[in-house]
Amino acid sequence: MRRTAGLLLGVALVASTLGAIPASARAADSALNQQLLAAARSGDDAGVQAALNAGAMVDSRNRVGDTALITACKNGKSEMAQTLIAHGANVLQADVAGVTPLMAAAYGGYDDLVALLLARGADLKATDRIGKTAMEYAAGQGHTAVVQRLLDAGVEVNRLYKNDLTALMWAAGYDHPDTVKLLLARGADPSLRDNRGMTASDIATQTGSHQVATVLTSH
Repeated sequence: MRRTAGLLLGVALVASTLGAIPASARAADSALNQQLLAAARSGDDAGVQAALNAGAMVDSRNRVGDTALITACKNGKSEMAQTLIAHGANVLQADVAGVTPLMAAAYGGYDDLVALLLARGADLKATDRIGKTAMEYAAGQGHTAVVQRLLDAGVEVNRLYKNDLTALMWAAGYDHPDTVKLLLARGADPSLRDNRGMTASDIATQTGSHQVATVLTSH
């Protein structure tokens, strides 16, 4: 009962606050925030500056939770990301799926963005809603340079992720021999098994990752 009353009070406060803001002002805020995200997506620095100068919120989010920084990272816009961070963009803010700017940059293979975000305090251990980290995204996509950077930043090469998968297993399952070679050179243990009892070599064989299977057999 007390919790219900609290929720109703919260709704009333939100409604009261919104009612105090003219509809035209709310529409203007929405338009500015949309302008900011659109400019970030296209790499339009002047458009971002204009939106921010007009009052757009640097960490405003669209319906899927993307901020301008996440949008820039998904689209490989490193200079745009620098501009947004300089204006106070939160490097830890995730979208509704839990994807952070670092994960977005790692998935896209944007090494310069990954370096920038790490330098600004991005969380290496953060997981999205399905439990994946930046390392898993990078290894699964075969972005060797990003994998190396994440290792250099402190990610443990034999860390066990969801279902006891390792970065080596992720790279092996998607047939990325160069990434597998890097991980092995950095001490990845090919004898580790996931929660099904499968090694990286088993996964490579199961998924038809022939190049990786050859590398692992040679190793």
